[in-house]
Amino acid sequence: MVNGQNMTNENLEKILFEAGDSLTGVPGNWQFEIEDVPMFCITDEVHNRMRIICPVRKMKEVTNDEFRKCMEANFHSVLDVRYASSRGVLWAAFIHPLRSLGEEQLLDAINQLYNAALTFGTTYNSTNLSFPKSKEELSKNKTKKT
Repeated sequence: MVNGQNMTNENLEKILFEAGDSLTGVPGNWQFEIEDVPMFCITDEVHNRMRIICPVRKMKEVTNDEFRKCMEANFHSVLDVRYASSRGVLWAAFIHPLRSLGEEQLLDAINQLYNAALTFGTTYNSTNLSFPKSKEELSKNKTKKT
């Protein structure tokens, strides 16, 4: 197990190899899959940064309503992952300082990315948690109590 404060490309590669169904690339720039969902991990050890990204859909295929819902999900239900847009693609992204990343946190982030990609267009969530509750959810709860 790799604890926080010492994550390196070497450690990261070992974890990605174990977590994924496949792993290709070079240190600091890997591609892997989880059950046919492609993911990319890019790091910069010098600047202490890393990101794991997962393509969700081409932006030209995303409706205005879907885009609005994924932006709301960034606040409420995708937790440590964010939907983001770059180069005409909507991505699920996890961005974090490299050295302080722990193995459990990394594995959780990969799981959240996987879920965010699969739930885009339906529930827009990375786990079964939602934080903080949306105004709409709070209103439903108030109605149920009365």
